[in-house]
Amino acid sequence: MRRTVFAIALIGTLLAGAVAIGFAQIERFAPADDVTLYLISPHHGEVIEGPVLVRFGLRGMGVAPAGVEHPNTGHHHLLINLPLDEVDLDMPLPFTDQTRHLGGGQTEVVLELEPGTYTLQALLADFRHIPFDPAVVSEVITIHVR
Repeated sequence: MRRTVFAIALIGTLLAGAVAIGFAQIERFAPADDVTLYLISPHHGEVIEGPVLVRFGLRGMGVAPAGVEHPNTGHHHLLINLPLDEVDLDMPLPFTDQTRHLGGGQTEVVLELEPGTYTLQALLADFRHIPFDPAVVSEVITIHVR
């Protein structure tokens, strides 16, 4: 019994290490020169009655759905109450309440947010959900939802 448990633990450790090595070698692509990502709305400091419509703007690159590999394109992600320094930019972005994916190529999203204060920041990623290098991000804005 102990040998079986040990063997399973060893195999699990080896597989986890192989996966980590594979992800560590993911290449991040460079964005186009002079690309600018920004939030059109809402505006910094705005007090909003929900739901919240967030509109993205992008200059210097195009938008394409996730999974579509086309030069100089990416798709939007929205970081909600998540500082950029807490995001692993070398990995595909996770699907969480704090990392919203607009993988269909959308340029706006409607958020159902509880009343409170929120920070929002747009982040552009390639067809694999991996941020560009250097990262293409908007300024951080703060909104207040009533």
